[in-house]
Amino acid sequence: MRQRLNPEVAKVLKRLHYPVDVILLCVRWYSAYPLSLWHLEEMMAERGIFVDHSTVHRWAIKLLPVLEKAFRRSKRKVGRSWRMDETYIRVRGEWKYLYRAVDKAGDTVDFLLRAHRDKAAARRFFEQAVERNGSPEKVTIDKSGSNVAALEALNVGRRKPIVVRQVKYLNNIVEQDHRAIKRRTKPMLGFRIFAAPASFSPASNSRT
Repeated sequence: MRQRLNPEVAKVLKRLHYPVDVILLCVRWYSAYPLSLWHLEEMMAERGIFVDHSTVHRWAIKLLPVLEKAFRRSKRKVGRSWRMDETYIRVRGEWKYLYRAVDKAGDTVDFLLRAHRDKAAARRFFEQAVERNGSPEKVTIDKSGSNVAALEALNVGRRKPIVVRQVKYLNNIVEQDHRAIKRRTKPMLGFRIFAAPASFSPASNSRT
């Protein structure tokens, strides 16, 4: 099975001394469904597989960033009409800001976790999203002044500016997507490290 895996994923798995199918199953369930680490420990025990919840957590931390990079390389092209918004994620007891965008079909465009909610954070998100996915024709946002300012700054010097729309009902699709992430992250009771939510909270909703 290891021979069929992405080389970077296989390299990480090589250092984890446990059956590959068990590791991948635990990590997939943890990243895709609203399950706690303790839920997974019990579910594996019911199947005759004894693995500590802390071990599952270590697997997730090691594997998910690598899997996210592998999935991104095979990610299908997104549309040119984006819906962008940010939501809150608790990291070490403090609220951080997860910037996300989907296209009008609901496919994930990009995401970025930032410590602050301001123009600089929004602009960094848009620059990353454009670099990875190409420039959109239009972006629908909420009434956030920092998001408007970031897009206006991005439009400076562009031959074809990105159209900025502030239409609340059109942003329902990304707001509904946020709810799915909240359902996924609630059982975790927050994250311990800043990189963790950026690795897998949106991964369960992306369509590749």
